[in-house]
Amino acid sequence: MRVRTGIVAAIASSAGLPRARRRIALAVGLVTGASAASAQDIEPRAFANTPVGVNFVIGGYAFTRGSLSSDPAVPLTDAQLQTSSLVLAYAHSFEILGMSAKLDAAAPFSWLSGTGNFAGQPVERTVSGLGDARFRLSVNFLGAPALTLEEFATWQQDLILGASVQVSVPVGQYDPTRAVNLGTNRWFLRPEIGASQRFGPLTLEATAAITFFSDNSDFLRGQRRSQEPLHSFQGHAIYSFGQGIWVSVDATYFTGGRTSIDGEANDDLLRNWRLGATFSFPLSAHYSVRLYGSRGVSARTGNNFDLLGAALQYRWGGGL
Repeated sequence: MRVRTGIVAAIASSAGLPRARRRIALAVGLVTGASAASAQDIEPRAFANTPVGVNFVIGGYAFTRGSLSSDPAVPLTDAQLQTSSLVLAYAHSFEILGMSAKLDAAAPFSWLSGTGNFAGQPVERTVSGLGDARFRLSVNFLGAPALTLEEFATWQQDLILGASVQVSVPVGQYDPTRAVNLGTNRWFLRPEIGASQRFGPLTLEATAAITFFSDNSDFLRGQRRSQEPLHSFQGHAIYSFGQGIWVSVDATYFTGGRTSIDGEANDDLLRNWRLGATFSFPLSAHYSVRLYGSRGVSARTGNNFDLLGAALQYRWGGGL
């Protein structure tokens, strides 16, 4: 299993901060944990603007339970699995040709246990170790220029358009004799585009992504497993209460990702919906907390689970 990753704007500040720092609380990114399937990430404020030069270190925890695996296309049925995952992440905001940009990296450590049926036979699994690491570059190319902390104090969001590319590196625990692992033994590349429009205290966001997978050449004792691209779409309605406190209602839909083993196609096309919510609040000028949860509401395949998580973030630099 993986904990969910990616830049999520969850920075929050206290009421006594200067105006520039309070405004950062509504816009800057937070790296958190990863969901059991990369396309199932639910990520509000992914393309929020951030003053240049700000750094973030994040520690997160996520708990998942249900029918899931680290690889959504593994033919596992009647799975009842639980994972507990810790994530350590780092992010940095900077400028690219006058545009605001972020670079983030995250790596989870997870504990997994549970049972299921694989090829009609009952299986049991208990394992702990590293999951696959992720790296992402995000750039806002419209409506979110690169700004210093002082310039950010007077900036007002309207429409933001951005894009990102994320890479998953297969460094996680992997046993080719097992159907369920913490790592996937393959790379993925995910380009994504997003839009964010503010209407007073309400911000509406939408993103679309496609994930491309390399082959796993050592799947269940030397078989080659391939997977078609996976398409995902997200929507978020984010309401700001001021002083860095906000709440978001989130939804994601993903489809595609049919797999084949040694060239033989499987009947495992994904068409799944998830709903969730996110709540962010400040602890101090440099610390903020984000609480989040999500649930699968519709799944063509058995890859469906519940998730609860929390993240603590520390930020510095850029004049903070």
